Amino acid sequence: MKLNLFRPLWIGLLLLPASFLVGACKSGQPHNLPAIEFTKIPPSAQGGREKVDRIEGRVVGASRGQRVVIYAHSGAWWVQPTVADPYTPLRADSTWSAETHLGYEYAALLVGPEYKPPPTMDALPPRGGGVVEAAVVKGAGPTIFAPTKPVKFSGYDWDVRTIASDRGGSSHPYRGENAWTDSDGALHLRISKVSDDWSCAEVVLNRSLGYGTYVLVVRDTSQFEPATVLSMTTFDEWGGDQSYREMDAEVSRWGDATSKSNAQYVIEPYYQPGNVYQFGVPSGKITFSMQWEAGRVKFKTVRGDSRDAAASVVAEHEFTSGVPSPSQERVQLFFYIVASDKNPLQHENEVVLEKFQYLP
Repeated sequence: MKLNLFRPLWIGLLLLPASFLVGACKSGQPHNLPAIEFTKIPPSAQGGREKVDRIEGRVVGASRGQRVVIYAHSGAWWVQPTVADPYTPLRADSTWSAETHLGYEYAALLVGPEYKPPPTMDALPPRGGGVVEAAVVKGAGPTIFAPTKPVKFSGYDWDVRTIASDRGGSSHPYRGENAWTDSDGALHLRISKVSDDWSCAEVVLNRSLGYGTYVLVVRDTSQFEPATVLSMTTFDEWGGDQSYREMDAEVSRWGDATSKSNAQYVIEPYYQPGNVYQFGVPSGKITFSMQWEAGRVKFKTVRGDSRDAAASVVAEHEFTSGVPSPSQERVQLFFYIVASDKNPLQHENEVVLEKFQYLP
């Protein structure tokens, strides 16, 4: 992930202790704490702005002035139903009901009147700072995934996203038409205009590869506008205990046309000292590689094609702290927009990825 909309809001959040979570129904509670119950649970589904449902429950032992804040989990925890309307009041009979976008799991926080809920979080907060109690429940039924468009690239099967995302600080549609391969097998990713909105591109490898070396050959990126982001990312939807196993090689100025750096390597959480390494990439073809081993990951960028032994090194950096272990992570290729007041996107943008390679 990249410096995108999630990150500024994750700073300072702590991982939730296991003892803090409760199931769909009331479980053992200390005598002096309220209990949160769920009476209606939405389905387990990949998040997006297209579908909503109702979530309902009750609170036993709440105090005057307290209210509920709902979060849905899909890649991150997203406040519901909207950032502008994040509070769900308690009725006189202590029940509550709210509209929510869908997620894999749902959280209900009982909060005091002073609590200001972040729009999105990497992990739920512990008790304190306005959070009185919390309950988490899995979505009902088998998980429903949004439809995708298949595409073959470099001998691998990928899924193209077709639903909207809030990645980058504002919601945009993601269209299957924004990702395709040409007659030479190169993958094209495009940011295009749809009515009055920009649409972005995301493709996800359909399986996990684990430890090894990941290579991505990219044609010229010098034409990118400051608000565009190209990212090669590993991400595990279920890997919250290891910051979603997210590691990134990215090209972007993050909306700042004056930035001297236009690329970076990241391991999450990005806000930990030493977890971001920024540099500049030149015009012309470049090759990113990520060598992932137990306890270490080494990123490298060279000019031209990595098959050229004489290719000059642009940047390289090794991380040895907080490096995740493999599980269900998949490679994701993004071409999207970050919110920028100074340098909003002006034109359609396109990038060509010549080759993806994995070496065990």
